[in-house]
Amino acid sequence: MPSPSTPSSLSSPYTSPLSRRGLIASAGAAGLLAAVGAPAVAAEAAGPAPRRRSAALVVHNARVFSGTREHERARAVAVGRDGKILAVGSDSSLKRFIGRDTEVVDGRGGTLMSGIHDGHAHPMDAASRSLRPSLAGAEQTVADLQKTLTAFLKDSADQEPDGWLVVEDWNPVGLLPHGTAPHHSMLDALPTRRPIALRGGDGHNTWVSKRALDIAGITASTPDPVGGKIVKGQDGKPIGVLKDDAQPLVTRHIPEPDQEQLVAAAAKVFAEAAASGITTFMEAVVGKGELGLYKALAESGKLPQRIVPALRIDTDMTKDPAAALAYARGLRAEFKDVPGLRFGTVKVFLDGVIEYPAQTAALLKPYLDKDGRPADHRGDLYVSAADYGRLTAAFNEDGWQMHAHAIGDRAVRTSLDGYAYALRTTGARGVRNTTAHLQLVDPADLPRFARLGVIPCMQLQWATRNTWTMDALLPYIGAGRHRWQYPARSLERHGARLSGGSDWPVDPLQVWNQVRTAVDRFGNEGEGDLYREEEGLSRSSALLMHTLGTARQLRMDHLTGSVETGKSADLVLLDRDVTRCPVADISSSEVRLTLTGGTVVHDAESSAGRAAAARVTRAAAGPRPTAQAAVHGGRHASCGCG
Repeated sequence: MPSPSTPSSLSSPYTSPLSRRGLIASAGAAGLLAAVGAPAVAAEAAGPAPRRRSAALVVHNARVFSGTREHERARAVAVGRDGKILAVGSDSSLKRFIGRDTEVVDGRGGTLMSGIHDGHAHPMDAASRSLRPSLAGAEQTVADLQKTLTAFLKDSADQEPDGWLVVEDWNPVGLLPHGTAPHHSMLDALPTRRPIALRGGDGHNTWVSKRALDIAGITASTPDPVGGKIVKGQDGKPIGVLKDDAQPLVTRHIPEPDQEQLVAAAAKVFAEAAASGITTFMEAVVGKGELGLYKALAESGKLPQRIVPALRIDTDMTKDPAAALAYARGLRAEFKDVPGLRFGTVKVFLDGVIEYPAQTAALLKPYLDKDGRPADHRGDLYVSAADYGRLTAAFNEDGWQMHAHAIGDRAVRTSLDGYAYALRTTGARGVRNTTAHLQLVDPADLPRFARLGVIPCMQLQWATRNTWTMDALLPYIGAGRHRWQYPARSLERHGARLSGGSDWPVDPLQVWNQVRTAVDRFGNEGEGDLYREEEGLSRSSALLMHTLGTARQLRMDHLTGSVETGKSADLVLLDRDVTRCPVADISSSEVRLTLTGGTVVHDAESSAGRAAAARVTRAAAGPRPTAQAAVHGGRHASCGCG
């Protein structure tokens, strides 16, 4: 990015003697923490700042997507010294805010917009995964998989004979030929005594060796835990595959990386996120361990985003609202002073995933068998509507919002029934309870979102025609239900206020491909569009759902999410005009500059910015880290995705 002293800047009316280094030098640890904390509170504590006419930063010659009708033709934005937006308007009208020490940036016609607010992601899990070898979602024969795992064993030979080999991003439907079922004997044949665990990229499946089963004490007589399943063969013995809340039976025995390693890894992934344009995350499953890591990151000045931690309420706790509320209050009290964290959300899993062979998502009508006939199961509903309603009422009355994982149409309806009960019971409106994923929604439930004030948080990078949305799904639910996958436009037409999320690292962090796919339902890797005519969004709607829509979900729309005077300067500058370029070109957008609370947290021209951007590019170019046959949901207690 040229400094104001370059010829291209000198040819514009925005001439400043400062180089870009002046602004970036101000973004040290103290400035970063102030940026992601609570600016209004900080300003109040410090007393009213003296009024200054000059801005800290002016970006001009940009296409401003403000998220409002008021500034549809704006070309420039001025950022005040308090980290808030000072003015939005034309190039000429904002010249008056330039002082001797104002940093001036030429937008070169690219889009300047609100930072991306990711309403459902797992950045701490991304950090943890980055420390282990990965299968990158590959489809392999058993023999090829064994060769890959043997190489991983050789790379960590110093861990023989008892150190765990834990491998990330196993594809639960990736054994070739298709239909090959995983069994612990395939892992037992490897040249090692070490316990082995392959963690599914979907977060819903873990495949382990016999020694791992033995360490966990899992036998034919071990019962399925609430919300989970130990897959057993025809002989009644466990085959080594654990689903959902059965995973912790094994994973609790796996040593975790130490905090120093995790904090270092987390610093890298948050820098990667800043390079993608993300200024806020909702961490979709959080416990005390994740909060401790956030505290360490904040203390070291390495937390460039605002974080809304969604505290996970375990399935067995959903029947005891008082205990669940006490648990959440306790965590909030312990970590409330960590800069950058904004408490007030809890997370509950209502079901699993829908694709074959998992089929743990809760459906209103039975799954179909391979011949198209109704089978004998409708998936797994982990929490009843009555229990969810009572839980929601307790939290809403205390000012908390709910965030429900719901993939199948029965789980979606359960969430809505629970929210309706809570509204009738408490009368609490405006809490913005949220249902996430919504892969399948019954048409009868579409109007209920607006009526109940429920936010649908959707991960629309999955809404593309491919093996996982077609081969692993269509035969098992039929064409009638298949049409209602990710019904974004239908929800919007019925008055719902959409929000967006990535579910990273279940999918790679490809923010702009995510925005693009919401429009064309095709994306970078699609084999065709998935009901684009029926469910594709307009470009403005796609941008709004990932900015102001998610800020609204997170109850931060008074603070951020649009480019308006007085709001926090959470901004991203792109290398192109995504409001006008060909839709397919949105996917390859590059972020030139990201600000959180007026502080630069990513500059594509800095060495750190180039390194972070390179990691983003590698992730986007590499193989998908998960079978999309089960991407929608979550690593439950074992890892925290979903």
